[in-house]
Amino acid sequence: MMQIDEKETRMWWIGGIIGLIIWILIAFWPARVASRKGHSWLGYFILSLFFFPLALIMAYVVQDRRVPGY
Repeated sequence: MMQIDEKETRMWWIGGIIGLIIWILIAFWPARVASRKGHSWLGYFILSLFFFPLALIMAYVVQDRRVPGY
């Protein structure tokens, strides 16, 4: 029979893995927005892994490089 500590530990591991997967999936959002504007997908992805709110704001605020400037 499984002890309560083993069951609790297993649930923490499962929750941690699910949380990590969700964290990585959410990090794709600013990276995708930035890449549509002609900026580095990888750079924004790495930035959003550590500073998601900053990366999201920056991705929406930065200038679109695909549109010719005046």
